Amino acid sequence: MNKKVIFLDIDGTLTEPGSNQPPASAVWAIEQARKQGHYVFLCTGRNYDMLSPLLKYGFDGVIASSGGYITFNDKVLYDCPMTECQKKTAMDLLEQHGIFRTVECMDGSYTDEGFKEFLRNHAGEGSNSEMLRWREQIEKSLNILPMKEYRGQPIYKIVFMCQSEDQLVQPKAILVSDFDFCIQDGNHYGYVNGEIVNKQFDKGKAVAKVCEHLQIALSDSVAFGDSMNDLEMMETAGLSICMENGSETLKKMADAVCPSVKNDGLRTAFLKYHLVSE
Repeated sequence: MNKKVIFLDIDGTLTEPGSNQPPASAVWAIEQARKQGHYVFLCTGRNYDMLSPLLKYGFDGVIASSGGYITFNDKVLYDCPMTECQKKTAMDLLEQHGIFRTVECMDGSYTDEGFKEFLRNHAGEGSNSEMLRWREQIEKSLNILPMKEYRGQPIYKIVFMCQSEDQLVQPKAILVSDFDFCIQDGNHYGYVNGEIVNKQFDKGKAVAKVCEHLQIALSDSVAFGDSMNDLEMMETAGLSICMENGSETLKKMADAVCPSVKNDGLRTAFLKYHLVSE
């Protein structure tokens, strides 16, 4: 069998969303794949700081910040934060339109406290209390700090949340030349959730960069994901596999669907597609 490059999203794929603990079956699959000569990369929207609890499980490299930062064997292959002008324009526009921001830097992430305050003030309305619990859990588990602690470090990506897509109309119109807006589908909380990603990179471009560096054909790459921010990665890889717990839209375009992260999906797929053997 040709040597493969395997790309794993984290939240909803390798781990349950917001968790840093993959199931034992996934750890086994990664170890066995590497023993059999394949490369295994994390390919995630998380910034590099958020990856530290997972690196102990053994990976050949990481694609962080949705493709904005790439390493292989601890060597940096690509590093592309926003320019100061891009950063100021995007941050100001989102704030002006009441859009809550989480900025991702190399050394940490910082979030607008206003969103949680809004949820607290409307905690009895619909799913607001559930959303508040989810946000507080995510921020704690991923060490996301309040925006007041942000000191102007380079930003690789902005995660946004707002009540209506109407709030995004003007920011999109102004930022469209530099950024893509990736909006997650199926948000049952009733809020619009998404990411602003520099058009110079995405997970798909990152997959191609890694394969070129390793001199491995794209046809020998395998991508695992679960949400729409994995779309370009799935479109670029030779084989794309969506988790059963993933986006219905992504499932339709993927080459295959495997069991959920809770049900040993990675181990099942690694065995089925002969990336490992029992």
